[in-house]
Amino acid sequence: MTPEPAAPPVPPPVSVVGIGADGWSGLPDASRSALVGAQVLIGGERQLGLLPSQCAGRRVAWPSPLRPAVPGLLAAHAGSRIAVLASGDPMFYGIGRALTEVLGADGLRVLPHPSSVSYACARLCWPLEDTEVVTLVGRPAARLAAALHDGRRLLVLSADAGTPAVVAALLREHGFGPSTLRVLEQLGGESEASTDGTADTWAHPPGDPLNVLAVECRRAPGTPHLGAAPGLPDDAYEHDGQLTKRHIRAATLGALAPAPGELLWDVGGGSGSVAIEWMRVHPSCRAISVERDPVRAERITRNAGRLGVPALRVVSGGAPDGLAGLPVPDAVFIGGGLTVPGLLDACWEALPDGGRLVANTVTLESEAVLTEWYRRHGGELVRLAVAHAVPVGGFTGWRQAMPVTQWSVRKTSAGTSAGSAAHTRTENSGHSGDNR
Repeated sequence: MTPEPAAPPVPPPVSVVGIGADGWSGLPDASRSALVGAQVLIGGERQLGLLPSQCAGRRVAWPSPLRPAVPGLLAAHAGSRIAVLASGDPMFYGIGRALTEVLGADGLRVLPHPSSVSYACARLCWPLEDTEVVTLVGRPAARLAAALHDGRRLLVLSADAGTPAVVAALLREHGFGPSTLRVLEQLGGESEASTDGTADTWAHPPGDPLNVLAVECRRAPGTPHLGAAPGLPDDAYEHDGQLTKRHIRAATLGALAPAPGELLWDVGGGSGSVAIEWMRVHPSCRAISVERDPVRAERITRNAGRLGVPALRVVSGGAPDGLAGLPVPDAVFIGGGLTVPGLLDACWEALPDGGRLVANTVTLESEAVLTEWYRRHGGELVRLAVAHAVPVGGFTGWRQAMPVTQWSVRKTSAGTSAGSAAHTRTENSGHSGDNR
């Protein structure tokens, strides 16, 4: 009998070693052993410079941009004992995510160090579970705006020495100038230092690039209150009248039911309000706004930045053509263009099983389209009416806004929503009564 060929040797897992500002002296024995035994040491120039000469492996600095280089760099040293250096906890906004995506959990051995956030909360005596963390490393500062709420404590992971001044300017711009700031530098190291001030008076020069910024949010008198729930005031948006109004918007987001990590298509974006408030529900929510008018598309981008969700993707183009090639959505909102041939069909086809579709209209022509789709697929068809109290001479009366017809439906593998069965049963029971 011919023996089966031996299985190829399993490569050793890559050691991912967290290191702090205290360098080699702050590492436990397991981390030191992994670094001394490594044949290849990969990390940033600053991190590699913290290692003593007894770490004799070949030192390889990360190129820039880092993320695209990870697979090739690991492949180039496959079969060697590799140790990757990371700041603090590798799995907290660190290189650990990218390495896991490439090698999987079985291909890694992670040896964490206390994160800068843990150090900062220890210095401030802030409960870690009550403190929101916002990273600006490789991300626009505008994303901080969504986290600004009176009395909230934030830890901002700085991109560089200039981040504190950028954050102070953003706080002033958004009406949070009285907020207190503390810059915590070189946490855990011999050169640890801190600088305090308020956003309104911040004039400190840039300090150490390795810093974390602690912010205690204080709203200035007269600054509008922007809550975390859908239904922001209409005047929070720059718009030309193409805006899903506040109360209808809140009902629409309720029907769309955003959940963490989900993707929305906002078709006929207008001012971008639905997509923006979808993304404000949770930092991991994503949205793509499709708007054919280039002026409005630019306005959506400005609104998204001002309201803290600069990652909103804006596609300048009409639907359904502009939908081609977009990633599969979890939900679709159609705010306009329902009578455009093929638009509803394209949105419906794009939805996966369990995906949600919500469409709003104020015109009879589009309402007829929604009524037909409701007949075919079920779901929920409602009319939303809002009236505002206004002066009527010396009295007060109601001014009715145009009613909005809204169709919401969840797609199933059978092509109908769970609500459609009840809809059919109601119709059938009505017919039976007529027959009797």
